[in-house]
Amino acid sequence: MNLTSGIDEPLVLGIETSCDETGVGIVRGTTLLADAVASSVDTHARFGGVVPEIASRAHLEAMVPTIERALKEAGIAAADLDGIAVTAGPGLAGALLVGTTAAKAYAYALGKPLYGVNHLASHICVDQLEHGKLPEPTMALLVSGGHSSLLLAPDITSDVRPMGATIDDAAGEAFDKIARVLNLGFPGGPVIDRLAKEGDPRAIAFPRGLTGSRDPAYDFSFSGLKTSVARWIEARRNAGEEVPVRDVAASFQEAVVDVLTKKAVRACKDQGVDHLMIGGGVAANSRLRALAAERCERAGIRLRVPRPGLCTDNGAMVAALGAEMVARNRPASDWDLSADSSLPVTEPHVPGHGHTHSHDHVHEISKDNLYS
Repeated sequence: MNLTSGIDEPLVLGIETSCDETGVGIVRGTTLLADAVASSVDTHARFGGVVPEIASRAHLEAMVPTIERALKEAGIAAADLDGIAVTAGPGLAGALLVGTTAAKAYAYALGKPLYGVNHLASHICVDQLEHGKLPEPTMALLVSGGHSSLLLAPDITSDVRPMGATIDDAAGEAFDKIARVLNLGFPGGPVIDRLAKEGDPRAIAFPRGLTGSRDPAYDFSFSGLKTSVARWIEARRNAGEEVPVRDVAASFQEAVVDVLTKKAVRACKDQGVDHLMIGGGVAANSRLRALAAERCERAGIRLRVPRPGLCTDNGAMVAALGAEMVARNRPASDWDLSADSSLPVTEPHVPGHGHTHSHDHVHEISKDNLYS
């Protein structure tokens, strides 16, 4: 491996802009050197959700300062890098476009290879920064505002297989919607988690979606649960009764994490995988982590969950996957890399077509391609 840093492990900067966080991370191999994040969540809160146009503008304003902060935190110069990785998808199209454009500009200016990587695969790979190299294959449960997925990854850089996914609302989306019904603000996950600790998870018997004997073994559905909770709250209000917010939060949260952990453990057993990795923003939920630990211990499954700061969207996870791409000599992306809002998880990264990333070649391509 020919690395400009002169050290055996690749030094990679990662850029994440799939939603409302501008994340820039720097890793050397599996060691985290910097994790800088600029969030626009407070700006979106008054709208009750992420506004794509506002998110894109926030990324534009935060990009250069966040990259400079990460480089300073890592104590390196940009020229020391061995590559630039960026989330190419899935995510909000406009937000992704800001990140990919910035990554192409930095990679071109520095003469470094460019790696467009998958957001979901990055959420899996980030665990290497916390617990060392991922076992192969890895079973991963990813839960966030946009995704609830069970994935089997024999090779995180080239082979990620979907086992199951949500057929409607993602878990994080359901948290946000119930928080809105309870007038708890946005985002809903942290506040519901906090209130649930003071409530009774057995107070209200909310439904568990897709858990019947004839239902898909690994798919998720939270739309029916969301509707059931909203109707229960509405009925209490219409009757002039007080809504026990803490009990509702606890019972709703228990219904979500019960299904997530039960199906994840089942998938591990069925596939003969003796460990489970949980990632994504909802992986920061304290009850999900606790119940997963209980069920994995009973089943003899090793649980790997990154610390909460690495579960939410961040540049470190993108850098981690980028470093793995370099270490395994995966092909770099082309200079005309574009954002793909629906990039499938079966594509951990967007490889190029074999050309070199030299400045001579860059001069041959059009500005439309370079800055698209």
